[in-house]
Amino acid sequence: MGLFNIFILIHNTLMYICPMYSSELLKGTLKTIVLKLLSDNKKMYGYEITQRVKELTGDKIQITEGALYPTLHALEQEGILTTEIVNIGKRVRKYYSLTKKGKISGKEKVNEFADFINTMKFLLDIKPEIA
Repeated sequence: MGLFNIFILIHNTLMYICPMYSSELLKGTLKTIVLKLLSDNKKMYGYEITQRVKELTGDKIQITEGALYPTLHALEQEGILTTEIVNIGKRVRKYYSLTKKGKISGKEKVNEFADFINTMKFLLDIKPEIA
């Protein structure tokens, strides 16, 4: 299942729950989003992750640095991410990529989330919109 499809599933599920995405609803999905992005893009730096999420969701999901970096650091501590420091001129950029454990964890998280969405659709009796 592609990243775009995951975001569409998130969007289609959440749009029926509330008109705007509350941080409460999105809080549990951040690790999954990060792992999926890194799985699809091999390595990314923090700001790049935030911008890619905004782009893919049409600005509907905006990840703050205050939420992202603690998540990245926690994933690194768990051995799920590895980092690479790259000097670009006078700037230092920290790239994140998945370890072998991270690749497995990412697949598990995406599958778990997809199953959760299906369960919530059933539980809340959400029917797909017919265009």
